[in-house]
Amino acid sequence: MELEEDLDMLDPERLIQCPLVKHHWIRARRFPYHLVKCKESNPEIAKKLATCPFNARHLVPRANLSDHIMKCKDKAFVEQDVVSRSFESPQEQLNNGSTWQAPPCAEDWETDLLEGSESTFVWGVISSAMKSTISDKNNSLPSRMRPPETLPYNLSAGLTREY
Repeated sequence: MELEEDLDMLDPERLIQCPLVKHHWIRARRFPYHLVKCKESNPEIAKKLATCPFNARHLVPRANLSDHIMKCKDKAFVEQDVVSRSFESPQEQLNNGSTWQAPPCAEDWETDLLEGSESTFVWGVISSAMKSTISDKNNSLPSRMRPPETLPYNLSAGLTREY
């Protein structure tokens, strides 16, 4: 019987009652998103509720928060993790952390700048056509390219689009 109840709790299609507005019934997979929207839509009700520190989906009246914390089923997962970590030595705890290390980087930007690398990329321009422009060391575009005549926004009014 318990196994069936546990499987039912994992069903993403089961309906859950909203703690903010009791006539809202939401599918479990959409519940976190609904809570965010419903809190925004009902700020007065949301002010009266507190969020459980063990599960953000648990919203309870502020006066009942300490009682909820004592009885919360999700508290067991946190306590189990804390207990299992307390039996490890500090060195083991450090070793159990992430062992990821960044791979060595073969790029050397300073050397590339000093050598005047000819691998500059400009969209729509063949690199052989860029050689003369690169050697000039100026910031203007090659003669075949021109800047846009209009911008998609008005500079004087900020970044508002003009259509």
